[in-house]
Amino acid sequence: MQTGIDALLADAWVPVAGRGTPTADERLARASARAADAPDRPSKALATHAAIAPAHSSCEPEQALRELDLTAVLVLDTSRAAASLSRLADGRCVETEGASVFACLLHLTAREEAARFWWRLAAGAGSHVAAYCLCLHHRRYGEYRDADHWRDQAASLRVEHWPCPVREPGPQQPLLPEAVRRDLIAQCHRGDRPRLPHALETAVNRLVVDSDDADFGRIPQPSGQLVRDLARQR
Repeated sequence: MQTGIDALLADAWVPVAGRGTPTADERLARASARAADAPDRPSKALATHAAIAPAHSSCEPEQALRELDLTAVLVLDTSRAAASLSRLADGRCVETEGASVFACLLHLTAREEAARFWWRLAAGAGSHVAAYCLCLHHRRYGEYRDADHWRDQAASLRVEHWPCPVREPGPQQPLLPEAVRRDLIAQCHRGDRPRLPHALETAVNRLVVDSDDADFGRIPQPSGQLVRDLARQR
């Protein structure tokens, strides 16, 4: 069964060689069918978003940004987000899913270059979701050659890692409070840029920056304290 993120990728508006781009009505119908089979929040969020970002748009960068915003919100909405970010903060290894989660947090606080750094790290470690986010990031800025590269990488990684390996049972604690996750989805539905509440954004902005990369600028580092700060807002 596909997760909300995989459903989003399957219906992504980004053109794929040899396949026509589905219309908004087609994407809405498929997303609604998934929601009926597996009524989880991400599938429902995708269904509502089909009307927000139509498949044929005269403003492709704006559409890419809306798709990227929704993808980031769905990543943060997964039940594994907190555990994944905690493993990344432990620093014992590159936690692919955790790096994607962290990048999406940075994206929602307008740390775009830092988000790109962590998405690249996650994509290099095999995350097709991170590669898809990079595709949308570059398309947002009209960097179509880079966008096409990451689109192809996302498709290749998705094939290589499907089906996903079964994870050992572990904590399934969402990263963000229920009310915050609902509000982020609602902001996407209205066509607004999703923003975290001030207290949560402040927690992200307090992160230590221990490097200044020549290509990506100041790169915040994840911490266990961040996960605890987010949890305290429940």
